[in-house]
Amino acid sequence: MIEISHLSKRYGPLKAVDDISFNVEPGEVLGFLGPNGAGKSTTMKLITGFLAPTSGTVRVCGHDVQAEPLAAKSRMGYLPEGAPSYGEMSVRAFLEFIADVRGLSGDRRRSRLDDVIARLGLASVLEQVIETLSKGYKRRVGLAQALVHDPQVLILDEPTDGLDPNQKHDVRELINAMSKDKIIVISTHILEEVDAVCSRAIIIAAGRILADETPKALARRAPSGRLDDVFRQITLGAKPAVREAVNA
Repeated sequence: MIEISHLSKRYGPLKAVDDISFNVEPGEVLGFLGPNGAGKSTTMKLITGFLAPTSGTVRVCGHDVQAEPLAAKSRMGYLPEGAPSYGEMSVRAFLEFIADVRGLSGDRRRSRLDDVIARLGLASVLEQVIETLSKGYKRRVGLAQALVHDPQVLILDEPTDGLDPNQKHDVRELINAMSKDKIIVISTHILEEVDAVCSRAIIIAAGRILADETPKALARRAPSGRLDDVFRQITLGAKPAVREAVNA
């Protein structure tokens, strides 16, 4: 599982992440929701070891991300916000490079590369330089590199950003198919994505967790039964306790 205990990240006086704790179990798809600047991407970076916390711990599959970084990171696939890559490389060269980094060889290497190329529909652009790809294809390449070693844990920051409706549907179907035997954490601002793929949702604002329930349970909080109304109510501080948390 992912175990997060009293995790904080500060930049001077700014509390980007403020003493949050939660666990994610195998088979869960966790949607991490919040307004811009809520601390979503910072939390993703702390889980993956891209950033070091000011305080608190993250354990992935039993390994402390700071004390045992290689063991923890070998079990994770990470799609950062914006899907950064090496723009001057071809898609094929980039995926081969990632396979090298992940220590893949022989038949397993070939089968994993073939699998992600097929799943993400990349066969037609394998020889194309990444910087010439559309935003949607760049996102697909980013997903492919996160999946190439078949990780136990997937951390996906805005996985469908820049995709057209058909591509979004395909990625969501892929996430649903993988959720049976993986832990998946998705940072998103697209509420329909939470309904489509997530079994659980955490709402964060000002670096603090304000809600942690299933999407259906969250939606029942609003008279309309709509998740977007609940999200608006919580993040805008409809109740005094929430307003204090958001504005602290």
